[in-house]
Amino acid sequence: MTEQQPVGALPRPTLESVAERAGVSRATASRVVNGGTGVREPLRAKVQQAVDELGYVPNLAARTLVTRRNQAIAVVVAEPESRLFSDPFFAQHLRGISRELSAADNQMVLLLVEDQQDYERVGRYLAGGHVDGALLFSLHHSDPLPEMARRVGLPTVIGGRPGWPGAEAERDLLYVDSDNRGGARLAVQHLRSLGRARIATITGPLDQTSSIDRLDGYRDLLPDGDGDLIAEGDFTADGGGRAMTALLDTRPDLDAVFAASDAMASGALRVLRERGRRIPEDVAVVGFDDVESIAAWTDPPLTTVRQDIEEMGRLMARLLLRRLAGTGSSGPTSIVIPTRLVVRATA
Repeated sequence: MTEQQPVGALPRPTLESVAERAGVSRATASRVVNGGTGVREPLRAKVQQAVDELGYVPNLAARTLVTRRNQAIAVVVAEPESRLFSDPFFAQHLRGISRELSAADNQMVLLLVEDQQDYERVGRYLAGGHVDGALLFSLHHSDPLPEMARRVGLPTVIGGRPGWPGAEAERDLLYVDSDNRGGARLAVQHLRSLGRARIATITGPLDQTSSIDRLDGYRDLLPDGDGDLIAEGDFTADGGGRAMTALLDTRPDLDAVFAASDAMASGALRVLRERGRRIPEDVAVVGFDDVESIAAWTDPPLTTVRQDIEEMGRLMARLLLRRLAGTGSSGPTSIVIPTRLVVRATA
């Protein structure tokens, strides 16, 4: 492929000039700059030195022809734009993904799904050969994204335990999750150790496996719990506030709350203060996530269950890159990272 230059631009270094400076053939230079194999290390070093000295930038179209890779990964988030850019959970998750992909010289292509019409647009893009693989997260039950990626043969890693029937038995399915159920047990265990007897919970949306797992962890320690002490939220501060209002209206005698996210916990704290409840004297509160911009800045600082959100993003990207590279004798496997309780002032 002949490299073209914009009209009027200064001549830029070509692959031929790199080959001439390194004293190798054009084919050898091409294999080195485009990530090919079969070049002895001394020659590879000479080509790299020539690239650095000349300031040569590889032609991306040529590189794609040689490697059959776009060096681009789609990150598909099944949430509206308003939530993605307002919830710091997503910022931490995307930061981990971006850093891992950048370190491997891959671009991150962010795609959002706001409504049903977006699935067709995203599906066309994934099928168009623009990216080498996809990272899917914040999926809801019956979400068509995994099947769309599978249908076009696109390597995929999912953020969170997949919830569709038979998913766990799918051999090639890869996901990264935290120990949501175990973390919820830690939260309730801590509240019980403080002598709290009427422990409520604010769940996330119950069409997501993380919410279900955290509710199951709550029920593990309170199997005979009162259904009036359970309210569904939506992982937002406003949703946490609405759920807290409903709980207080139904069970004004509650003395503790486990909120399934820090954002919801912050909304619950606001409502508790408005209702004249002292924290933690009257009502103890535990969140989930340990999001850096929420937990330490609530009033008082929030006791919460920590999951390493940024590391989850890194691991998702790392698993996908390993799958694309075909490294490892048995291939990469799904990962569940541990959670731990971080005690601050709310409980």
